[in-house]
Amino acid sequence: MKRVAQTIRLRPERREEYLELHSAVWPGVEAALHRSNIRTFSIFLHGDVLFAYFEYHGDDFEADMAALEADPETQQWWKLTDPCQEPWPDRGDSRQWTELPEIWHLNPLMDRPGLDRQ
Repeated sequence: MKRVAQTIRLRPERREEYLELHSAVWPGVEAALHRSNIRTFSIFLHGDVLFAYFEYHGDDFEADMAALEADPETQQWWKLTDPCQEPWPDRGDSRQWTELPEIWHLNPLMDRPGLDRQ
């Protein structure tokens, strides 16, 4: 399983539009995410900063992301959501969102030998 965290800015003048869109994500978009082996997807908001977290449970991340990007309904969804977002200037030529490196992760106690499991 691969944990993915991403960030992007939300354009203040498009905030309500973005929140309204995400109050009812299209079922076809959610289905495309599942087909691409994405699980436990959450988006958080602080001020004008969006933070997304998802878990990838597939075997070929790049191929699954390419399939997601090629999905017609997801493309239509992004035509609505992308104008609400402002990418960070240092994102390079990658996707719309900036991927964040994981620097620490707490594993469940049952996975840590020698720890008291009470």
